[in-house]
Amino acid sequence: MKNFTYYRPATAEQAVGMLDRTWGGVELLAGGTDLLDLQKEYIAQPEKVVSLTGVRGLAGIRNADGGVTIGAGTKLAELAENADLRRQFPALTTAAGDIGGPQIRNMGTLGGNLCQRNRCWYFRDEHVHCLLKGGEKCFALDGENRYHAVFARGHKCVIVHPSTLAPALIALQAQVEVLGPDGKRKLALDQFFHAPTSEKEREHVLKPNELVTQVILPAGREVKNASYEVRHKQAYDWPLVQAAVAFELRDGKAANPRVVLGHVAPTPLLSQAAADAIAGKEVTEASAAEAGKAAARGASPLRQTEYKVKLIEVAVKRALLTAAGQPKYWEV
Repeated sequence: MKNFTYYRPATAEQAVGMLDRTWGGVELLAGGTDLLDLQKEYIAQPEKVVSLTGVRGLAGIRNADGGVTIGAGTKLAELAENADLRRQFPALTTAAGDIGGPQIRNMGTLGGNLCQRNRCWYFRDEHVHCLLKGGEKCFALDGENRYHAVFARGHKCVIVHPSTLAPALIALQAQVEVLGPDGKRKLALDQFFHAPTSEKEREHVLKPNELVTQVILPAGREVKNASYEVRHKQAYDWPLVQAAVAFELRDGKAANPRVVLGHVAPTPLLSQAAADAIAGKEVTEASAAEAGKAAARGASPLRQTEYKVKLIEVAVKRALLTAAGQPKYWEV
């Protein structure tokens, strides 16, 4: 990899002060499970690497202000294994527990999972000058695209967002806290992600001199929630399709439902059609299947991604049934 200068600040404010106003010259290092790969492939060639491993207060799970805050430096393994999170937010802990293998979960962090670069094989190939590396073309549009977007219409680049935690957190109405040179700001996580179209953009709305400090989960109401993934294989693989759902139960019927699709579009996709289909209904095999079909409507699959349309229907259906406590007949 290209030589770089390594920094290890003690505070988040110091880390922000080391960042640039443009992308590329400085990279943040958390667990390193993404950045080191990018550097070895010469996709990322920073002059400076700023490690967050020594930043005080950046990791940990805390109850505060009627909700739960999770530091951006919190390891995925800790998310998956935390008993309180498992009880309140099984969608999040299930998603965290399904990421990679034990080695990845013990190194990867919450912030890193949300801010990682896409996994498109054209982007990850140092010899391919694609749209996100200053080129003029998204090679996946006409090339090998079996793992790419299904909701691709209107997108110049048809990557899928790689974060498995993002759909669960969006379904749970999480907020993200961001620190920059002008101080802190909060935004809803469903407004955090962005579909990039050039090397000057990323898969999120962070400015080059900002970093994620924590994620805030609201509490105070009982929300049924679950995440379900369809994978090529069970171990060490990214999902082909993911669905995360959350809803309240009122008189046995779903209220205020949120259905979020992952790995089917350049950003996690909040499906209002699926939410409308299940709202005010008992979560049964039939109503969950109807919501799954609604979630898949409007898809514009690429040449090799049509199979994902059916997987969306299945993932949404099973996520809803799991959240409602219905028997998981597919595991028998």
